[in-house]
Amino acid sequence: MLPIEHRVAFAIFALIMTGLSAPGFYGVFRRIRMGRADTDRRTDHPWKRLRYALVTTILQRRAFRRRPVVTILHSFLFYGFTYYMLLNLVDAAEGYTGFSISSAHPLGALYNLLADLLSGLVLIGIVALVVRRYLVPARRDFRFNDKTLLHPLVKRWYIQRDSAIVSAFIFFHVSSRLLGAAAKLRLHGGDSFQPIASAVSCLIAPNHAMAWSIFAYWAALGSILVFFLYFPYSKHIHLFFAPVKYFFARQANSGELPYLDVNMEAAGEDTALALGAGTLQELTWPRLLDAYACIQCNRCQDACPASATGKSLSPAALVINKRMELNSTSVDQAGSRALLDFALTPEALWACTTCGACLEACPVQNEPMMDLIELRRNQVMMTGEFPTQLQAAFRGMERTGNPWGINHEKRMEWAEGLNIPTMEENPAPEVLYWVGCSPAYDPQAQKTARAFARLMQIAKVNFSVLGKKESCTGDSARRAGNEFLYQELARKNIATLKAARPKLIVTTCPHCMNTIGHEYRQLGGDFRVLHHTEFLDSLVASGRLQAQRLDATITFHDPCYLGRHNGVYDAPRNLLRVLSDDCVEMPRSREKSFCCGGGGAQFWKEEEAGEEKIAANRLQEAHEALQRGPQAKVLAVGCPFCKSMLSATPEAAGEKIEIRDIAELMLEGVQGAEDTPAETMKEAKRDGPQGTPSGAGNGAQTPAVPASAPLSSAPASGEDKCQLEAPAPAPMEVPKPAPRVERKMWTPKGPKANG
Repeated sequence: MLPIEHRVAFAIFALIMTGLSAPGFYGVFRRIRMGRADTDRRTDHPWKRLRYALVTTILQRRAFRRRPVVTILHSFLFYGFTYYMLLNLVDAAEGYTGFSISSAHPLGALYNLLADLLSGLVLIGIVALVVRRYLVPARRDFRFNDKTLLHPLVKRWYIQRDSAIVSAFIFFHVSSRLLGAAAKLRLHGGDSFQPIASAVSCLIAPNHAMAWSIFAYWAALGSILVFFLYFPYSKHIHLFFAPVKYFFARQANSGELPYLDVNMEAAGEDTALALGAGTLQELTWPRLLDAYACIQCNRCQDACPASATGKSLSPAALVINKRMELNSTSVDQAGSRALLDFALTPEALWACTTCGACLEACPVQNEPMMDLIELRRNQVMMTGEFPTQLQAAFRGMERTGNPWGINHEKRMEWAEGLNIPTMEENPAPEVLYWVGCSPAYDPQAQKTARAFARLMQIAKVNFSVLGKKESCTGDSARRAGNEFLYQELARKNIATLKAARPKLIVTTCPHCMNTIGHEYRQLGGDFRVLHHTEFLDSLVASGRLQAQRLDATITFHDPCYLGRHNGVYDAPRNLLRVLSDDCVEMPRSREKSFCCGGGGAQFWKEEEAGEEKIAANRLQEAHEALQRGPQAKVLAVGCPFCKSMLSATPEAAGEKIEIRDIAELMLEGVQGAEDTPAETMKEAKRDGPQGTPSGAGNGAQTPAVPASAPLSSAPASGEDKCQLEAPAPAPMEVPKPAPRVERKMWTPKGPKANG
C-alpha cells in the first residue's frame, strides 16, 4: 500500500489527467460521428457480431494471414497489453487497499506467472519491432512510392515519431511494472512463479526496495495517465478501435458495393450532397472509423497491384492521410478539405482495379476500396472529372447496351453455327446462360462462350440465352462511379430476368456473376447465379461430362471477382485436376491472387503510369510457375477480362505459354474423350475430396470421371444424342457445385490453405 501522502497525490494527479484527456477522446467520437449514415447493415445480429469481434480479436486471425514472424512479435504486445488491463486494475487497488494476489493459491500462482512471462514477452516483442522498424526496415513495409501523395504530417516524419513515442511508452510502462513486482518480492520474499521479477529483485538493495516500489507505482500507472493525453492522436488507439471495427464489419459480399440512392426527385434537394464523397465529412462514418482502426502496417499496400507495379495509389497512404487530416484540424473544421487535396491524387484514384486485395489483407478489416468508389462517384456524377476513355464506354453502354458501342443487333453473332436456343425458342430452360458483353463481342471471349455452349450441348443441358434481350450488367459503370448509368442498366436487366423467371443463371464472366447474383438484390432482383466453372464441375462430378487428359502443365489465375470477392476457389481446380496430372500453383493464388489489371473499369481506359503493367507482373509469375516440364505451358483463366488483359501483354523472352479459359480446355478434353474408345478410358474417382489438391502438381494420376456416374433426372444415355438444333431434352436436376468459401464477416473461420 502507498503511504497516505502518495495516495492523495496520485488521486489528484489521476483526476487532473483524466480531465485533460477527456476532450481528446470525445473529439475522436465527434470526428467519426460527422460521417454520413451508412447504407450497409452494421448492427444486425449483434450477438453474432460480438462473438466474431471477440474471437477475431483474441485469436488475431486476420493478423496471422500475412507476415507470421512479425505477427508473433505483435501478438506478444497484444496479449501482454490485454492482460495488463487486469494487472493495472489490481495494481491500482493494491496501492490504496493493500490487496494483493499471492502465489500460494493456484489461481494466484497462474496470475503471477502470466504477469511475469507476458511482461518479458512484451519487452522482447517491442525491442524486436523497434529494431525491425528503425534498424533493419523490411522491403516495403514502411515506405511509399515517390508518386504517392502524402499528408504534410507524414512528410514531417509523424509516423516514425509516433512509433517511437508509442514504443517508448510500452517499454517504460512494462519495465516499470516489472520493477514494481521485483521491489515487492525484495520486500516480502521471492516467488518461484515470477522468475523474471525474481531475477530483477536481486539487483535491488533491501533498504531501497520501498522507494523503488513507490517509484514503480507512479511510473507504471502514471505513465498510462500521461499517455492518455497523446493516445487519441497515436496509432496505438487501434488497440480499442480494431475490435470495434470487427463488430461493425460489413455483412455484404466484398464485391457488392454500397447502395446509393440516386432518385433525386424522391429524396429532395439535398440529395446531390450524398452522391459519392468529395470530403471527409461526406464519407460514411465507417470510412472515418477506418482511419482510427488503422495499424499503419502497410499490408494493404503490399497486396495492392497498383502499388506493387509502381503506380501512385497506396491504400495505406489513403487511410493514413485521412487520419493525419483528422488529427491536424479542429473538430469543427475537420472534413472540409477536398480529399483530392490531401488524401490521394486523381491519378491514384483511377488506378484502383477494385480487386479487393486491400480488403483481404487488412488485419482490422478496413475498406479503402470503398473510399475510392465513393470518390469516383463524386467525380463522375458531381464534378464530371474522369478519364476521357471512360466516356466512350459510358456512351456505348447507354446507347447500345455494351461498352464497345457495337450494334446491339450483333449480340448473337458469337453463336453462329451452334444453333443456340433463345428464350423465345425455349422459354422454360433449366439453365439460362447469361453470355455477357465480352463473350458476345470480344473475339477472345467468344471462344469461351462457344466452348461452354458446346459443353452444355454435349452434356444434354436444357439451356437458353436471352439473345438480343440481354444488355450490359453495368458492372464497369458502377465501379467507375457512374451509379446513374449502372442503375438504369440494372433495372432494365432485372425486369427482363423477372419476366424470364430463370431457375438458374450460369455465366462465364465473374463480373456478371457478382453483379447479377449480389448487387441486383439491392434493386429487387434476387437470382441464383453460378460461374461456368462451378456448373461444369458439377456436370463432371455427376458424370454428364468426361474428359481426356491433356499433355500440358497448367496453372490457374484466380480472377478477383471469382475468388477473392465470391469465394470460388475449388471448382476451377477440380476441373483442371481432371484435365492434367501436372497442375501447379502460382505463389500468389486463391485469396492472395494477383489482379490481371482489368477490373474496376480499367479495361476501358489506359493504365496509369508505373514501373510495369499489372498484367505483365502477373504473366511473369505464371512463367516462373510453369518453368518445369517438357509439356505445353497453359495459363488457365476463368474471366474474359483476365484472358484479354493477359493475352494482350507482351511476353518476355522464353517459352510461350497459352492463355485459355477453362471451358476451352474442358472442351478439348471432352472431345478427346469422345474420340477415345470407352474401354481405354481410365475409371477412377477423383483423388481426394473436392477442394483438396491431392496429387496436384506432383504427377499423381487423377483419372477422368466416368460417364456412367448418375445424374438425377438425366435422360438415358442411349436415348439422348448431342443435337446442334435447339435442344429440348428432359428436365434435369441441376447438381450442386463445389462449395464456395463463406465470406460473411461475422462467421469465424479457420485458417485457409494457400493453394
